[in-house]
Amino acid sequence: MHERIEISRSIAAPPEQVYAAISDVTRMGEWSQECISCEWHDGFDGPVIGATFDGHNRNGEFTWTTQGKVIEAEPGRAFAFECSMMDFHFSTWGYRIEPTESGCRVTEWTDDLRPASVLAFSEQTSGVSDRAGRNHVTMSSTLERLAATLEK
Repeated sequence: MHERIEISRSIAAPPEQVYAAISDVTRMGEWSQECISCEWHDGFDGPVIGATFDGHNRNGEFTWTTQGKVIEAEPGRAFAFECSMMDFHFSTWGYRIEPTESGCRVTEWTDDLRPASVLAFSEQTSGVSDRAGRNHVTMSSTLERLAATLEK
């Protein structure tokens, strides 16, 4: 299965400020409903291509950790990373930032790369039976919370 989901929102903040916030994965818990914290792996302390980190996630009583690897890091323009669990690359997440007159337009996107045979396991470990529907909701919420933080 391969499904791309994209959610966009205008944010009244400069593209460089938005990039600095979203590419600092240690702050993701401030905005995400599901990712509660991230930390860079030893040897990395910021968003450069090849940098790796752990993402800790929660949905109700379910918790799980994924490994992220930065694949795009273009200040003020784009940030993206691959997500893996147990050495299985199951999704890619990213952000595109486009300047506007009042700040920028941010698009959060994800590609779900899991084959159908893996989806049942994913439901058991995350408690999410409709991952695409859940991602629509959580991505919208992430961008709303990001905007609320940066537009202060």
